[in-house]
Amino acid sequence: MKNLVYKALAVLALSATFTACSNDDEVIAGTGNLGLEFDNSFAGNDLILDTQANTTASNEVLKISSIKYIVSNIVLTAEDGSIFTYPKSSSYFIVDESDATTHVLNLKDIPAANYTKVTFGIGVDKAQYEAGATGQGDFLATADAAGMMWGWSAGYKFLAFEGTFTSAQYTTAVPFRVHTGQTGTDYNYTTVSLDLNSKALVRQTITPQVHIKADLSKILNSTNVIKLSDNNPNGTGANIMGGANLPLITANIATMFTVDHVHND
Repeated sequence: MKNLVYKALAVLALSATFTACSNDDEVIAGTGNLGLEFDNSFAGNDLILDTQANTTASNEVLKISSIKYIVSNIVLTAEDGSIFTYPKSSSYFIVDESDATTHVLNLKDIPAANYTKVTFGIGVDKAQYEAGATGQGDFLATADAAGMMWGWSAGYKFLAFEGTFTSAQYTTAVPFRVHTGQTGTDYNYTTVSLDLNSKALVRQTITPQVHIKADLSKILNSTNVIKLSDNNPNGTGANIMGGANLPLITANIATMFTVDHVHND
């Protein structure tokens, strides 16, 4: 009986060794696809437009009617340190909370690898803007149709955050608008780098999806604290589209994204 047990254990050990060798010797080749899913929330709560009351760390209550932002210049880093830069001509997207078809960015023809980091911009980088209107390809018309342009001379809106708010000072709801982009000497483009909490296994037969949470509460309350009440001088609405607060908000935007999980399906 002991001999049978020893033989069985030996067979299991040998099987495990072959399996480990098989996994280690996997040939990773060709290209595949990958999805980046952007999921907007507010202080841990799934976002509901128009009706949901969202309380900021400054005790202002926001009802958000619209949130849109441009995601650009996507770069993937693999576990071996190699970097894949998504083609610039195809690397500009608009995430619009009101349009579910924009929430997943479908990236194609990515070299097969185990990816551990994603980097992207929020906005349109200055080099691209300086390529002129004719250098924007189809994205200029797309951004204009989405309301993400101030006009060509003023440039793109990188993030558009709108709704109404109340506070201890303003008990009747008044509108707010926060638009980032090129203003004066500040370009207000920002880059986000996120480590993945598990590897994205891009293969010919596997299309990973990286689920990225965007916490909108951090637009106003993060590295910098911005009160809408302080930007409502005549009581009819807070409009932050320039001035000293916009670079502070841009710094906040860089902190609002986290990786929730990775699907390898």
